[in-house]
This record gives sequence, structure tokens and C-alpha cells, in this order.
Amino acid sequence: MPTEPPLPPEAAGAPEATRGRRPSTTRADVARAAFGLFDRQGFDETTVDEIAAAVGISRRTFFRYFESKRDVVWGEFDVELVRLRDRLAEAPDREPLLDVLRRSVVATNRFGAGELDELRTRMVLINTVPELVAHAAVRYEAWCAVVAAFAARRLDASPDDLGPQTVARAALGVAMAAFARWAGGAADDLSDEVDRAFRLLATGFDEARLRT
Repeated sequence: MPTEPPLPPEAAGAPEATRGRRPSTTRADVARAAFGLFDRQGFDETTVDEIAAAVGISRRTFFRYFESKRDVVWGEFDVELVRLRDRLAEAPDREPLLDVLRRSVVATNRFGAGELDELRTRMVLINTVPELVAHAAVRYEAWCAVVAAFAARRLDASPDDLGPQTVARAALGVAMAAFARWAGGAADDLSDEVDRAFRLLATGFDEARLRT
């Protein structure tokens, strides 16, 4: 049986269900059960207890996988941030800053065919559920911090300086535009759309390129 991650403080004292975690239960199993409930009932109407019951675990065990219900929606975002930071750090100094950023963001946002439906559901929830919309600001700030730190190293500046902050927030904007178009069905391939958005940013939003 795999070692369980530490229990977060907010779950301390949570009541145990009579049925324990199945040996085969994974974080992905919990997320899959949660998304099934979100789809049928709505995010706000679904409780942690219902998610736990759907996958056959206790409420306390749910909090060993996710710190909160909203964290189910964000999936492996923290892992993806680490991957992005590592890719940015490994890039050669001679490669142009925006080329590094485009290539790294595209690489950390490649998903298998079986993951795309769930990803679309995640994006719809993040952009429409008020609680998740508010929480998104925290997640996006963390993303910007990674990009700003990279830009600061390249520019010999502080991450809080205007240059690194402009790079980070412009990059976030074009990435969000690409994800929104893809999630809304206006683009077939997410990676291609993210790549195209960053290439537009690199042109300084040349008007002729923007029209294509």
C-alpha cells in the first residue's frame, strides 16, 4: 500500500467513515469521482463527503489527497509550476528570452488525448464558479512569480522590477487567451494555440500577424 501524504491541519479531527481507503485508490481516482459529481450536481452543490463516498474513502482520507475541494479542480498545478521553473532554468542563455518562455510553457502544457475532456471541464469551472474565479488569482500570481524570477535572471534585475513583471503578466495573458479559445472550442489543438499566442507576443503584437 502506498504511503499516504501528511494530513493538512484543516482536516484534523475530521470524522472517519467506517470504510477505509481501498489499496488501489489514487489521487486520480478521487479527482475522477469529484468531476463526475461536479458534472451532475455542480461544484457548489457537491460536498467533500460526497466525493469521499463516491470513491470509497473517508472524509479524513480525502484531505490526504487534496487540501480542499477547489484544489481538486486545479489538479497538478503545483507540479506543473515546478516543471516550468526547471525548464526555464535549464535553457541556454544564448536562446532569446521569449523563445525560452514559449517553448517551456508549451512543453509543460501538453496533455494526452484522454486528459483533454477533463481539462476542458477544469477550465470551465475555474472561469465560471465564483469561488474558483477568486482563488485563481492566487494560482496565477504563483505562475507569474516563476516567470518573473526567470526574466529577472536574464535581465539582471529584481523580479519585482517593471521588466520582469511585464514579461510575466504579458505571458500569463497570452497563455490565458490561448486556453480560453481552446476550452471554448475555437481551437482544436491546445499546444498549437499556446505556441501561436506566444509567437504573437514575440512580434510585439504586429497588426498584420494579429489579423491572421
